[in-house]
Amino acid sequence: MENYQIGLSSKQVQERIDEGLVNGTSKSASKTYYQIFKENIWTLFNLLNFLIFIALVMVKAWSNTIFMAIIVCNAIIGIIQEIKAKKQVDQLSILTKPLITVIRDSKVQTIDISKVVMDDILVLESGNQVCNDAIVVEGMIEANEALLTGEVDPINKTVGSKLLSGSSVVSGKCYAQVISTGDNNYATALVKEAQKVKETNSELIDSMKKITKLTTFMIIPLGIILFIEALYLRQDTLFNAVVFSAAGLLGMLPKGLVLLTSVSLANGITRLAKKDVLIQDLYSLETLAHVDVLCLDKTGTITNGKMKVEQVFKLDSLENCQIEKLMGSYLNASDDNNATFQALDDYFNRNNMYESINKISFSSLRKWSAVEFKEIGTVVVGAVEKIIQDELPEEIKTFMDQGMRVIGVGHTSKEINETKLPKLKPLMIIVLSDTIRDQTKETLEYFHHEGINIKVISGDNLKTVTAIAKKAGVLDFQQGIDMTKVTDDEIENIVQDYTVFGRVTPNQKKLIVKALKESGHQVAMTGDGVNDLLALKEADCLIAIANGSDASKQISQVVLLKSDFTCLPDVLLEGRKVVNNVTRVAGVFFIKTIYTILLSLLCVICNKEFPFIPLQITLIDLLIEAMPSFMTIFESDIRKIRGCFLPKVLSKAFSSAISIIIIFILIMLLTPIFKLNDLESVTLMYLVLGIISMAAVIRSCFPFTKLRLLICIIMIGGFSSAVLLFYETLNLAKMSISLFLMVFGWAVIGLLIERKIHFMIRKNREFL
Repeated sequence: MENYQIGLSSKQVQERIDEGLVNGTSKSASKTYYQIFKENIWTLFNLLNFLIFIALVMVKAWSNTIFMAIIVCNAIIGIIQEIKAKKQVDQLSILTKPLITVIRDSKVQTIDISKVVMDDILVLESGNQVCNDAIVVEGMIEANEALLTGEVDPINKTVGSKLLSGSSVVSGKCYAQVISTGDNNYATALVKEAQKVKETNSELIDSMKKITKLTTFMIIPLGIILFIEALYLRQDTLFNAVVFSAAGLLGMLPKGLVLLTSVSLANGITRLAKKDVLIQDLYSLETLAHVDVLCLDKTGTITNGKMKVEQVFKLDSLENCQIEKLMGSYLNASDDNNATFQALDDYFNRNNMYESINKISFSSLRKWSAVEFKEIGTVVVGAVEKIIQDELPEEIKTFMDQGMRVIGVGHTSKEINETKLPKLKPLMIIVLSDTIRDQTKETLEYFHHEGINIKVISGDNLKTVTAIAKKAGVLDFQQGIDMTKVTDDEIENIVQDYTVFGRVTPNQKKLIVKALKESGHQVAMTGDGVNDLLALKEADCLIAIANGSDASKQISQVVLLKSDFTCLPDVLLEGRKVVNNVTRVAGVFFIKTIYTILLSLLCVICNKEFPFIPLQITLIDLLIEAMPSFMTIFESDIRKIRGCFLPKVLSKAFSSAISIIIIFILIMLLTPIFKLNDLESVTLMYLVLGIISMAAVIRSCFPFTKLRLLICIIMIGGFSSAVLLFYETLNLAKMSISLFLMVFGWAVIGLLIERKIHFMIRKNREFL
């Protein structure tokens, strides 16, 4: 497009929209309402429960279908909580919605990327993500295509070059004409990929999947065998065959645990949203709770990213040229707009006194930029060590030791290229300051106290980064290394020994994070720029700063909307609340799953009917599992997470489940001796089961609070009252003194066995 400064007219834009040549609605960071309803209703657990419900309805076992009310309530609660979290996320997502600058009707406009149409003129500069395939029509940029091609080094793009959607602008500025929209370019696919950078890394969800697979594998064959044995081998009635088989199957399903986890995470997201923290991935809360290494970028994270020129030192002059005016012309010609150039722009007045004829934009790899002026030569601005090859003055070294950023301005009459600088004539040294965010020291002290190691990774000079780390309160700040002296192969061996990394390239950032992960660490990474993308994508938990680049926000799981990393402890604590609370109560759910599977196997082997009915199982589900768990799930348990979830909860549940099975076997064997009828025998087993399960809940409530004590009282009172008042409905025997004494005696024996097994497991845990 020759007249790119005009762009499309409003009429042309509408014509393209009518023809469908528009990107279309961008994908929301949150689930759709359809997904929320589907994921809470169309689940394997719900399907199995529904099939059991249908079987009970067919034999008119109406009282035993009450369990379905719990399933419906579970789904409703889950839907309500997720919709609540969705609304919060959608409101906050508006603040991080990807925008793009275009030229239309000769005006520069900022629009949502979903409204970009064919032939639009995009205005692209450092930090922008390319939203559509396009052709450069004016200007020059360096583009990072690593997210598409894996190529780490920036690629120079000049007039006529093709830009791939999903690439990011590292430096420079250009105008580009859109050549494809919607599904015809990489943009749509990239947004989806960016929001799912990797598979969900969640110990909780992985554990749930394992339990689901196990119960699914067991429930169908056991259900069929229990039913066939009852109907054909024992010649039982169809009613009894269905009811008792259904009870065995219902007991295997930890119905409330998945819901419990989702509700906890959704509530955590809602609470963080009120603190201006956007969680784009439900399970990133859990991930951050497990993190033991936090990698921080200096600029924009520890510091606020706003720089100010403190002092200017003139080293030399040029004939017939005012250096201050030359710097104004330099900034007027340059397309760079990072924090350093913004500070220079505030200090030097822009002008067009000197005519520019060529320019090279700043690159984080080269660490310099240049502008060639007619009849003057080329001015180079960049890292001071790139401009001044000689020994730096002591005064300048002092500024660097204090954490100031020092850049140099040099001159050469020779033509330069992007690969190598000639010998430069130093003209000026500029000292800039970068202020540390409020509460940074307190935040880092908190992380140190919680056993989370801090790594400061920056492209700045090592002395500058070290000084900032010292001022911010980073432990072992003196353990720093200049990464220009380190090869990629050496990174794996040094990451554990150093805290501060200076002069780091984008690829080195990625390799540092990768090396930390390979050494067994859970790594979180904060970043705001394009040069952080590779490292962010490699990290276990991706945290972006809101005023950073569009690309970094799109691929991150957590976005700090106030661009303030000092709120990260809130995210950590919310994650700990979820994991600790779910871990504390999960053992109670798994007790029933384990003993039901074992009891069903025992019944199959002995050709006996499952002793309980669905209504009895429902009472335990409601009063012993669901009520205590949901009433304590929002407690503020922020202790450091220790151990793995599944082994931890299964070891707790295993001792109770095995003790229950042992007591059941003993009761079955000794029933003739005690002259108990079948109903009394079942009642004895059921009450012992209830007592051992309630004891597990009581143990999970240690140390007691007023709420936990109240919950335990309600649980014991509710279960006892139901058994005493509704024993006929529950198909239990009426309590007598002799039966009460037997229940008490067997319960004590069961609890003693449980404690013995528990201590054996603890003693031999390393072998389990």
